[in-house]
Amino acid sequence: MITKGIKELCDEAEQEIETMTVEQVMAVQDEEDVVLIDIRDIRELWRDGTIPGAQHMPRGMLEFWVDPESPYHRELFTTGKKFIFYCAGGLRSALAAKAVHDMGLTPVAHMRGGYGAWVAAEGPTEEKEVKVPEKKAG
Repeated sequence: MITKGIKELCDEAEQEIETMTVEQVMAVQDEEDVVLIDIRDIRELWRDGTIPGAQHMPRGMLEFWVDPESPYHRELFTTGKKFIFYCAGGLRSALAAKAVHDMGLTPVAHMRGGYGAWVAAEGPTEEKEVKVPEKKAG
């Protein structure tokens, strides 16, 4: 039996991490020490676009890319920059930001309302090129 639903998990996450509005993110998105992290599935980016300059890091790999002991570690997470996570509507990004915060990554935040709120606020967007892997011969 589920004892805690997604709403409670997200509410708890938002009590522990910084939650930024779209307007706040727009104000800092071009700062050198800020990295926007789009954690949506690649198919969402292909379909809906993304924020220019954002790094795509699928939610399922995030903890592996943050952990320096992981074979999948990404050096980006050792830069000391502020990481602002976003998803489609703000739920996955709240949980993602809390997860990496719990791992010790700071500073982190998430964008309330996600990409949907960004688009509604007429923030800049760009298309994400669809890349289909080539089939191996044989």
